[in-house]
This record gives sequence, structure tokens and C-alpha cells, in this order.
Amino acid sequence: MNWDADRIPDQSGRTVVVTGANSGLGFEASRALAAADAHVVLACRSTDRGRDAASRVREETPDASLELLELDLADLASIRSFAERFERRHDDLDVLVNNAGIMAIPRRETEDGFEMQFGVNHLGHFALTGLLLDSVLAADDPRVVTVSSGVHTRGKMRFGDLHGEVEYDEWGAYAQSKLANLLFAYELQRRFEASDADALSVAAHPGYAATNLQGRAPEMQGSRLRGLLMNLANRLFAQSAEQGVLPTLYAATAPDVVGGAYYGPDGFMEMRGGPERVESSERSHDQDAARRLWEYSENATGVTYSLPVPTRA
Repeated sequence: MNWDADRIPDQSGRTVVVTGANSGLGFEASRALAAADAHVVLACRSTDRGRDAASRVREETPDASLELLELDLADLASIRSFAERFERRHDDLDVLVNNAGIMAIPRRETEDGFEMQFGVNHLGHFALTGLLLDSVLAADDPRVVTVSSGVHTRGKMRFGDLHGEVEYDEWGAYAQSKLANLLFAYELQRRFEASDADALSVAAHPGYAATNLQGRAPEMQGSRLRGLLMNLANRLFAQSAEQGVLPTLYAATAPDVVGGAYYGPDGFMEMRGGPERVESSERSHDQDAARRLWEYSENATGVTYSLPVPTRA
């Protein structure tokens, strides 16, 4: 599809939260949405990096409407604090972009004892969305956009060992977390529909985009060689973050977006190209797994949603 950030509809009067807004896809999303006149809340773990990101956005858009709030998705207390601060400042939330993530790192745990990839990529965003739900539902035509990955096709929900305590594989854990993103996004849409909420839950993936996401694991492993190989692969094969964010921006703003849909690049193997509606794996549409994951996520995070349980299709 021949669509780029210049075709984002006017976002004046709309408030958008972008997680992981200080770098990579999150920064590019924030930059483009601010240029379209949205009020963008930069949700960042590091406020220093967040301030730097805001400065870079204002270099291009001097009158950008930006707000920086600290958010550590690896800490439920930080997520609750973020939601409380947001709700004190804002009456509603038009778009929530669940973008932040980590990829294929050595096994670590969050502040609450969750395996880091599952904890940040899925549980952190599950909790954040639930805590901001009233603000989302108070907006006109709100959207929740959850960023997954093509790697979700390798994912399996290991309900007996979700946190890799028995057996851990860094790529398997990443794939599981990205499958969880889709199960969550689709189930959220079903619950929106069951409550007759005028809201959309959609998912997106960037294809192969060059960001600092790829360099985190080599850095944590202390592997200079792997880091160099990742950088080389990014230069040779990846599209830019500016291009990779287009499916997310499309999902967040395009007027023809459908709830419960998945958007990604239209090129070879969905690795690069313009945004279009794409298909996800059969496992991502497993409603029994989605409901089981939802129930587990509510119990694990202590965050419950005021939405009815949908009838099974």
C-alpha cells in the first residue's frame, strides 16, 4: 500500500500515549504523531532519554505538544504510578500505543518476579491498558494498538512454564511474548464488542526494522561479535525504523482500520514495505488460549478489566 506518515489524518485534540517513546519505533511513532498535531505522552523508563527524545522531536516540530511521564513496564508499581499521574492530568485517552519491548535476552526477572520478556512485552502492557481503560473508554473513537512481531509464528503458550523457570530459550520466550500480544489484542477487541464499546483494539508489526532492539541481547551477554553481526544484518537487510513504524501509525490513525485486525508490511515475507492488513498464525486466534492467558494475566498483575467476558465463537 502506498501510504506514509504524511497521510496521517489530522490528530488535533487527540491524546496519544506511546510506550518506549525515546528510541526506535516508539520515537518514530511519537515524532510522526506530534507532527500530525496530536498531544503525545512519551512513556519512557529513562526520563533523561525521554527528554532527549522530546528535544529531537521539537527540532523538527517546534510547536509539538509533548509530555514526558516515567514508565517502567518491568515494575507494576511504576505502571500504577504512571496510570495515576496520567488520569490526574487527562480526562481521556484517544490512542494507546503498546510499543515498548525487549527481544531475545538472557533470562532475567522483573521487579515482580516475571520472566523479563513475558513480563515487559505482555504483562506490563496488559496491566497498563487495564489501568488506563476508563480513560480509553471516555474518549471518542479510541484505539489500543499493540505491537507484535512476525516471530510470533514461532511462539507457543507454555502455560505450565510461562516464565521459563523449568526451561528457558531466549528466542522461544520472545516468540511466546509476541504471540501473547496478539492473543491479548484480539481478546480485547472481543471484550470491547461484548460491552458495545465504541473502541478498537488492533495489532501491528514492523517487519524487519533496524532499531536498538536487536543490540540489547548482545550487550547483556557481553558478546561484541554478536553485536557486530546484528549491526551488519541491520545495515544489509533491515528497513529503517521510520519505515518500520508505518503499520503501527496506520493502525493508530487510518480511518479504515478494523478492530481485531493485524497490520504489517506488504513486501516479501512481510519484512519490509508499506502497511497493509496481514494474517497472523492459527495459534493467535485460539480463543481458549486467549481467555486462559487473560485470566492468568489478571491474577498475575492484580489488574482486572471492567469488560464482559465474550461468548465463545
